[in-house]
Amino acid sequence: MEFPSTLIDLIRHGEPVGGTRYRGHTDDPLSEKGWSQMRASVGEHKPWDKIVSSPLLRCAEFASEVSKRHGIPMQTDERFKEIYFGPWEGKTPDELIEMDKDCLKRFWSDPVNNMPEGAETINEFEQRVLAAWDDLAQDYNGQHVLLVGHGGMMRVILSHVLGMPRAHMFRLSVKYAAISRIRLDDYGGSLMPIVKFHAGQL
Repeated sequence: MEFPSTLIDLIRHGEPVGGTRYRGHTDDPLSEKGWSQMRASVGEHKPWDKIVSSPLLRCAEFASEVSKRHGIPMQTDERFKEIYFGPWEGKTPDELIEMDKDCLKRFWSDPVNNMPEGAETINEFEQRVLAAWDDLAQDYNGQHVLLVGHGGMMRVILSHVLGMPRAHMFRLSVKYAAISRIRLDDYGGSLMPIVKFHAGQL
């Protein structure tokens, strides 16, 4: 007996205007370099039945381009937004270190307990992303989906699939325009995930 499989390709946005910053919900569009990065990662591939995207410009504009070029249905989902960084929003790493020289060291070593005050907690972030992930897996069972989103969003999903502790999720490297493919095998309603590849290109 054969069971249906769902393929989900997760792609992180390319470089936004303004370079490396803790953007979170800050809605900067892609830079020219960012557009080039994403186009190079995807090329002319068009295997997808559906495109789902974060609504933020650095994701949704590229998703819309692919959708229109290949006639693939697209929708956005607010729950796939990046984590909200509160007072860190829009700041560069150097600017944060000037404010507190150890803040990034604390954050990267234990993000669960070291998000800035006023930011979204890791628990809140994880809950909303995984709720959206579960809905996507159920709604598009047996299909091939492109999910356009963020580094933090991808880390939540990958660490969940791999059974990693949430405190370790930021140990996963997710570069601009990196693609990770997850296959979900449906064994009678029980979805078994497999990471086919991580941080690559098509």
